[in-house]
Amino acid sequence: MTIASKNAQQGASHRYRAMRDFVQSTDDTVPGKFEITKEGIVHDMMAPVGPHELTVLRVRKRLEKVMPEEIVAHTGEPDVEGESEGIMRRPDVMVIAEADMEIEGTFDPRTICAAVEVVSRSNPDNDWVGKIRDYPLLGIPVYAIFDPRTGEGAVLTDIHPTPDGPRYATRKDFVYGEDVTIVDWTISTEGLPRYPA
Repeated sequence: MTIASKNAQQGASHRYRAMRDFVQSTDDTVPGKFEITKEGIVHDMMAPVGPHELTVLRVRKRLEKVMPEEIVAHTGEPDVEGESEGIMRRPDVMVIAEADMEIEGTFDPRTICAAVEVVSRSNPDNDWVGKIRDYPLLGIPVYAIFDPRTGEGAVLTDIHPTPDGPRYATRKDFVYGEDVTIVDWTISTEGLPRYPA
């Protein structure tokens, strides 16, 4: 390793820690949700609306009905952090073994079986672009997206190396009303709410 690349890594690490400190210091004082991506800080300023939260609730409950008892569909904190990648995200639903939640601090992304996101009305590119880039970098094997704007979604799997870094190789699109498989568990998308026109 050359000195220049070591200095670049130290600079990136310092930049990430500064962003992380900022996010943690504003978490309870500024409305919305902050996440750290490969491109910087993302701030979703809008509070989640009813269809978003209802979709999160229904997907979580449907998954927990079909998963083994030791696996949970967790919503909320803590974040999923890949410090070496400079990424800290908080999926709407994290499929994780309950035993892997018995930690202090952030979740190790390698313990996440799947990340589920409900597309935000205010910032859809965060879910459809940024997280499609960031989740394979973190090593999260399955990423499921539910989009109340369109009544459609996708499940992305099979991380593979590319010149631009790890990416998902397989994408299975679905429309609301169809069954969808996340990891090994199939749930209905019937009755998921849509954002009003």
